[in-house]
Amino acid sequence: MAAFPDFVAWLRQHRGACFALMTLGFMAFGLLTLDLVRVLTANAAFLFDNGWQGLLDGGLRQLLELLASCIGAMAAWLLFKLCETLLIQSFTNK
Repeated sequence: MAAFPDFVAWLRQHRGACFALMTLGFMAFGLLTLDLVRVLTANAAFLFDNGWQGLLDGGLRQLLELLASCIGAMAAWLLFKLCETLLIQSFTNK
């Protein structure tokens, strides 16, 4: 866990890299959340309509993949917010 403070300190010193990482986090969040609500709703409707057979036909696997995509999207959002906070602090503290 000691690597995280070192990473944050490095990002504070390298504003350009922090901005680039913030941009990548924003793009990853956007790509991972594209049509996510629509697909999750369709999956839930499929599972509701087909019950146990829907789970066996791949509905559960798709639901788990969608949840993994949600977790990845949240990680990308947290990266974006971390970089945003560090950049705002670096601009306002001087």
